[in-house]
Amino acid sequence: MKLAILTLTLLAAPALAAPFANGNTQAGKELHQKKCTACHIAKYSGDGSKIYTRAERRVKTASSLAQQITTCNNALGNELFPEEEAHLGAYLNGQFYKFK
Repeated sequence: MKLAILTLTLLAAPALAAPFANGNTQAGKELHQKKCTACHIAKYSGDGSKIYTRAERRVKTASSLAQQITTCNNALGNELFPEEEAHLGAYLNGQFYKFK
């Protein structure tokens, strides 16, 4: 019984971790400037941040943020590695979304 509880606890631990805990916000900020802002500025003008702050934004959870980053990466051919996507997620979550 103790082994079953320990196993369940270990399996559940990642779900309890902060979103994008393995991401580096500074690296994410730099990637955002290099890979994301030109498209966002073209679509939303200004500094492009309206994509994150608009009332009808698509992203409503940490999971949907991760999926949107992957979708943009694939659609634009940015060729980001998964750890770079985590960096972007950490930056965007810290700067705009605040998912827990």
